[in-house]
Amino acid sequence: MARIAIVTGAGSGVGKAAALALLKDGWYVALAGRRKDVLEKTAQESGAGERALCVPTDVAKQDSVKALFAAVKQKWGRVDCLFNNAGVNAPGSSFEELTLEKWQYVVDINLTGMFLCMQEAFKVMKEQSPRGGRIINNGSISAHAPRPGSAPYTATKHAVTGLTKSGALDGRKYDIAVGQIDIGNARTEMAERMAKGVPQADGEIKVEPLMDVAHVGQAVAHMAGFPIETNVLFMTIKATKMPFEGRG
Repeated sequence: MARIAIVTGAGSGVGKAAALALLKDGWYVALAGRRKDVLEKTAQESGAGERALCVPTDVAKQDSVKALFAAVKQKWGRVDCLFNNAGVNAPGSSFEELTLEKWQYVVDINLTGMFLCMQEAFKVMKEQSPRGGRIINNGSISAHAPRPGSAPYTATKHAVTGLTKSGALDGRKYDIAVGQIDIGNARTEMAERMAKGVPQADGEIKVEPLMDVAHVGQAVAHMAGFPIETNVLFMTIKATKMPFEGRG
């Protein structure tokens, strides 16, 4: 039977890497993101043809999220996996000068967007036959320890962990497995600044090692590939030499 996945933020970075890895593994994948052109580039790069469906989506808007799941259900009849990945950052914002607009922008996408996608996934997965499915939330190393000047991002990623735990508990009765992947220093546009030097907890600026983002895609595909009676609740994947374990 065909395996159906949705990947949000699939046009670039971690989302693109995950979409490509899932398509390589034979999944049918709906690529969701705000820019249709970059979604189509990901689909074209995959060479997966009809197994890739591009659905322009703004995860911060409930109607847009509902339309995404409706489109996938209409096209393929079910959803087996959601990689809940779309996210943004507001780097370098000092706590006292952070604007409400910046705060709200990050919260709307990183937290409310995650919730909206999980909610629609629950609605579809509990009613389909065979019942159930898997949701993989993109947390972050920041779900465990903050970087300087990262209050909105860190707060939302801590909250994502709460969504993951609540979803894992509430999803049991519907055969829905919810897990989280926490990523540190994958080589993406968002993390490229690490190679130039970023602030550390002691005030120093240091260059940090990066890892190939394709390895993150492989990890997501690995989590997605387990049978539904098995769940990876939390996985951490990081550049081996990044200063995380001793951060602070």
